[in-house]
Order: sequence, then structure tokens, then C-alpha cells
Amino acid sequence: MTSSAYDRLSQLDHSFLIYEGCEDHMHVAATGIYQAAPLRRPEGGLDIERIQAYVESRLHRIQRYRQRLAWIPLAEHPVWVDDERFNLLYHVRHTRLPRPGTERLLKRLAGRILSQQLDRGKPLWEMWVIEGLEGDRFAVLTKVHHCMVDGVSGADLLAVLMTPEPTEKVEPAPVWIPRPAPSGARLLAGEVLRRAALPLEAGRALWRVARDQDHVRHDLGERLRATGHFVARGLRSASNTPLNQRIGPHRRIDWLPMPLAQIKEVRRVLGGTVNDVVLAIAAGALRRFLVRRGVTLEGLEFRVAAPVSLRSPDQRGHLGNRVSAWLVPLPLGEPDARRRLAAIREATAKMKERKEALGAETLTQIPEWTGSGLLSLAARLMTLGLPVNMVVTNVPGPQMPLYLLEARMLEVHPMVPLFGNLALGIALFSYAGTLSWGVSADWDLVPDLHDFVLAIAAAFAELREAAGLAEGAAGAPPPPGGTLPDEGLDDGG
Repeated sequence: MTSSAYDRLSQLDHSFLIYEGCEDHMHVAATGIYQAAPLRRPEGGLDIERIQAYVESRLHRIQRYRQRLAWIPLAEHPVWVDDERFNLLYHVRHTRLPRPGTERLLKRLAGRILSQQLDRGKPLWEMWVIEGLEGDRFAVLTKVHHCMVDGVSGADLLAVLMTPEPTEKVEPAPVWIPRPAPSGARLLAGEVLRRAALPLEAGRALWRVARDQDHVRHDLGERLRATGHFVARGLRSASNTPLNQRIGPHRRIDWLPMPLAQIKEVRRVLGGTVNDVVLAIAAGALRRFLVRRGVTLEGLEFRVAAPVSLRSPDQRGHLGNRVSAWLVPLPLGEPDARRRLAAIREATAKMKERKEALGAETLTQIPEWTGSGLLSLAARLMTLGLPVNMVVTNVPGPQMPLYLLEARMLEVHPMVPLFGNLALGIALFSYAGTLSWGVSADWDLVPDLHDFVLAIAAAFAELREAAGLAEGAAGAPPPPGGTLPDEGLDDGG
């Protein structure tokens, strides 16, 4: 008989389950847009059975996609176990847009899909195959719980589910036999042994310091200093804005693609990193958007959480979360685009020098020693407000074209979860020379979401003008499609 097996979630992975509530959906997502013709049946319509068979043939490379949550008795800590009732047809779903199948309709459908929580009794992912998109295209919306992936590991999944060349043949899926779930007694016994070993691990760490290993003392001191800087920044409250009210369960989704080469041109002329330029564009867009809302910018302290990957090269391809964050102030009161970028460059340089991402990582590791009590407290405090106004996450993706069987992926647009009092969030993903801005918003608090997307385009043009790149000065630079998407206010998300 096959022995039982399980994997314990880290406390960081567990935190995304704790923070989830009826209004706070903690799944990450992306909408890829593909050529439809290579996967069309002779009689019309997509060959969904072939797509499902292809996904099934790749699942042996992603063990977590066939696992569900179980819970350690008394400790109430989650573990991953094989799902003995796994059914691929539940996870790979098929739907169609109504005619005329515009991207606006696709965005509305994406908002509705992201407004629904994943079923915790099943593996925590869904893949929606959406046909009927104008321009002889179809879309695939993937939705995965944040406790399974961070941005970088989510990008790594593309390399597993897709190929760099068109593939016609679907290999037979390997036989999968689920391992029996462990009993509650075994889970509890394993947790008791783990906790019993914690003091010994702490003693070993102290012994290394006591033996005068200078590099260990240096690392410890560096980590403590970084933690102090991060905590000091996090204790200062961000200003309240109309974008920082308690969110509801419904979402609006929008996106805007930009040529990555044009972002890099700005960086080359004005300095900084690609992420600095992205934050400067976000600052310019927020300035325009909030002024239009009647918000006074003088004295406003607007801060964003910018996740920073801590994943080492040997950890690429592994699921789970290895991420920290910077808390970056955005100078929304500065009217000059060049000076906004200079202020952000200075702020991020100091954070890098102080290694504040290391401090944030240290705080996420503390619950591994203390249990989930601190995380539960943090989730309750989240209802009182957060030290940031929004999340802006930027994940580098593959720069070569990828294929789902023979269908080339033309674009991919990421989506970030909202929680607490964060009614607006930005996720960015670069693919094949394009940087896509994926914007998520609360349905009721941000009915004018598309105006914010237009403000992003205008802020990019303003920054390019400041860099002396004349073609961006006359207006918003067009994305690869040639025009700004969905001109005008989008009242449907």
C-alpha cells in the first residue's frame, strides 16, 4: 500500500489563507490572449478536449495542482495532501464571450471570475478557456491561490504549462496514483516533534554566534538593523485616500500594454531601474487620478508595497512564496515628472542600502517560531488599516514567445489580489517585449477604473517627454495594438 505523505505550508504561505475573508480574495491571476486558428475544430469552436488533455499531460510536473489542504489537529496549521477525488474537468473550464467579443467584455468577465473565491476543499486553482474574442483570438484566465505561488513562481509555471516552440502532439498523461492522506494522529505527532526541535535549532544558532564566527554575527546584526528600518517605516501610517476604504467582494479589471523598450529608454536617459520608472509612472498616474477625484495632495503621504523576490536561482521552479517587500513613498505632490523619478530613485537606493527587504523577510519568519497567533492578530488589525495605500508588483517574464500547443500567446495581463482597505492594485508582467499593466479595483469604490488606466498612459507620455523622447510628448504612446484600449469610461470593469 502506498504510504501517506504531506507537505507543511510555511507561515508565509499560511498567511494568505489567514488574510482571506468574504471580501478579501487571496488569489493571483493572469489573462493570456492566444491565436485561435491553430486550436479550432474543423466544424468551428475551440478543441477544448485537446486543451484539457494537454494540461493533464503536464500536471505531473506541478504536484501541487493535484493537492488539497488538510489541517493539523489542535495546531490548526495547513498541510498539502494528494486529492483523492481530483477531477481535471472541474479545474479547466470552458466559456464563451457574447458577440462582439471585445476586450472590454473580456475584462468584465475576468472581474466576475476574480470575484469568486476558490473552493478550499479542492486544489486551489482554476483555468478558464474563453473563446469568442474578436480578432480571431481566445483567452485563458488562470487563477491560483497566493498560498501556492508568488509572482516569480507563478511566472515559472509558464515554462511548465507552455513551450517555446509550437507543439502538435499531446503526450499521454502519466498514470497518477494519489497517496493516502495522513491520519490526524500522524499530523499531530509530526507537529509535536517539529515544535520540540525548535529550541534545539535556536540553540544551534546561538552557539554559532557564541563561537565568535564573525560572519554569523555580521549577518545577524545586518538582519536586525534591516528589521528595525522596516518596522520604523511600517509604524508610520499612510494618509487616508478615497482608494483606502474597506473593500467589498466584487472586482473590476483593466489592463494596458506598453513596449518594454520604451520603458528602458526612459531608464537609460533618466537613470534608475525599470522598477523605479514603473513606480514613477504609477506616481504620475495617481497624481492625475486623485486630483480629478478632488483630493488635496499637499502633505499627502502615499506609500506602496513593492514586493521583492528573495528566490535564489536554485529555487526557481518551486512553488510557494519567497518574497519580501519595500514600503516605497510616492511623491504625488511633486508636479515635475523628472523630479518624481529622482525622488523614487533616492528612496529605493536607501532601501537597497539598508536591505529593508531582508528586514521584511525576517518579520515573516518570526511566526515559524511563534505559531499562527501573530498572523491572526495581523489579520484582525488589517481591518483597522494598513501602513500602505496600494500594492505595485512587477514580475519579469520570458522575453521569447510561448505556445499552448500550436497557439502562440500574444499577450498576458497579470492581476493582483485586493485586501483590507486597498481598493486599487497594480501588477506588471513583461513578456516578449511588452510590459503589461494589470489593474485590479473594488467594483464600488473605483467605478472610474478605466480613467486610471488612461492616467497611466498619460503619465508615461509625460515621463518620456521629460526624458526628451519626443514621440511620447504629443500624447499617450500607443501599445502594440496601435491604440489605447477601450477609449472612454468603462462602466463595466
